Amino acid sequence: MLPILEDRNPEALMESARQEFRDRMAQYNSALARLAGVAEKLKNQIKGKTQKADDLQKRILANHRAGNLELAGSLARELQDLKNDLETDTHELKDTEEAYQVNLRQAQVVQKEFEDKVRRMERQLSQVKIKEAQAEAAGALGNVAFKVGDLGDTMKRVEEVLDKRYEMSAGKARVAKDMVDMDKLHEKEGERKALESQALADFLSSQGIAPPAGTPETGPKSKEIGPGQQVTQ
Repeated sequence: MLPILEDRNPEALMESARQEFRDRMAQYNSALARLAGVAEKLKNQIKGKTQKADDLQKRILANHRAGNLELAGSLARELQDLKNDLETDTHELKDTEEAYQVNLRQAQVVQKEFEDKVRRMERQLSQVKIKEAQAEAAGALGNVAFKVGDLGDTMKRVEEVLDKRYEMSAGKARVAKDMVDMDKLHEKEGERKALESQALADFLSSQGIAPPAGTPETGPKSKEIGPGQQVTQ
């Protein structure tokens, strides 16, 4: 039975979970934004009604001093209703703010929990991949396991090729050696040694040193006969 898509591609499943979470968070944030909007609206209402209550108080006092008692009474009734509205709005604002803060904290907690879970799953996925790679490598090695003896035919062929090449090279060297004129080699060797001995004798003579026995003389040798007289042997 073939594994389902999620089993074969956990990365795609994780990305799907991320997208689903982002979509839900977007909806949640939208609801939070509406709740924050209600709170801001209540704040503005309270601010406006508070300003209106101050104005009514001033008008009530002014009309009362002027003797306009009926108008002062009407304004006083209006101020009373306005204060009731302010009290209601203040309670609504408090409840709205508390609801907003509670839901905001909840969203933050959920966000962190989701991120922590994703990190744990990513580490787990990484470990799974490592183990799968190890298992795959071990399986591959098991399928191709061999011994040196398994290569007998191949190694034998290599040995034959090397033997053949050695024989060919040895034969060529033998032919080349046999074709060398050994008499000429000995003659050249004797000539080289004679020239070296002569060079040594010339050097020693130039330094006033007697050449060792067996060293050829460097040139004509003069024999002293008497004062101012020499003969050449």
